[in-house]
Amino acid sequence: MNIKTDSGSPIHADNDTKKDRPISGTGLKRAILHLLAAAFFFSLMTFFVRISGDLPTMQKAFFRNFFALIIATASLIKNRIGFSVRKGNGVSLLMRCLFGTSGMIANFWAIDRLGIADANMLNKLSPFFAIIVSYFIMKEIPSKLDWTCVAIAFIGSLFIIKPSAGLASIPALVGLYGGFGAGAAYAFVHKMGKTGQPGKTIVFYFSLFSCLVTGPFMILSWHSMSPAQWGCLIAAGSSAAIAQFNITAAYQNAPAKDISVFDYTQVIFAALLGMIFLSEFPDYLSIIGYITIIGAAVIKWHIARSRDHHTA
Repeated sequence: MNIKTDSGSPIHADNDTKKDRPISGTGLKRAILHLLAAAFFFSLMTFFVRISGDLPTMQKAFFRNFFALIIATASLIKNRIGFSVRKGNGVSLLMRCLFGTSGMIANFWAIDRLGIADANMLNKLSPFFAIIVSYFIMKEIPSKLDWTCVAIAFIGSLFIIKPSAGLASIPALVGLYGGFGAGAAYAFVHKMGKTGQPGKTIVFYFSLFSCLVTGPFMILSWHSMSPAQWGCLIAAGSSAAIAQFNITAAYQNAPAKDISVFDYTQVIFAALLGMIFLSEFPDYLSIIGYITIIGAAVIKWHIARSRDHHTA
């Protein structure tokens, strides 16, 4: 089912007559590439956060967004985009900041208490939540094929992560909210993208909001860091900034139902980093999971190519 949304090109205030055009295949594939890049850099962020050692959750969360704030600010100034928010986007931007920040904190908190595998599995529920929230705020109705592809990818992630019985706990519920927060945030990003709100502006305000929320808690629970830990958090923050720009561009260009399946490639990228740098090698169940996820992604990619062919 085609969802009425924007093409991949930037939208301006006077483009209202084009708002009901279906998304082009080219725009969809551009969004997919952005999401793949975001998945890779988010996996880098998780890797650097993991090896940064035993630091308070708020301290990790602050630096995760502090460097994104610096990069976003420099980008806005360099490109002369400005810091303005388009009329009617104020509430959506606030919701993106609230859900994104609270979801991030919940995910980091769950990682410290559940372990990175179980917490990551719960966070990978975000594509489901993005589709559900998009239905309520924009009435974007996913097809059976959309649901099937996302479900296949999620099943594949279960083979890789192999969640334990520890999921039945309060930390697991917090981790579950982390997935909901991320999914809801992406849905509001897509809603703002349909009005032409610059992605760099969205990243700036999200990063600023997150720093303002986590900063006071970080100061109260500050732990001194070694040069190696500083390096890890700087790398984590820089990776998160690149990932944020890409995931914002992805959800601005396409509905969650069309691209969310590719978010699961983060699990594959994380596994590769584990093998190369942490000597963590997958078992046969994980390999089945990788094949399953790639298979779902290939199906979606084929759909994107088909749409491109029909709109050419």
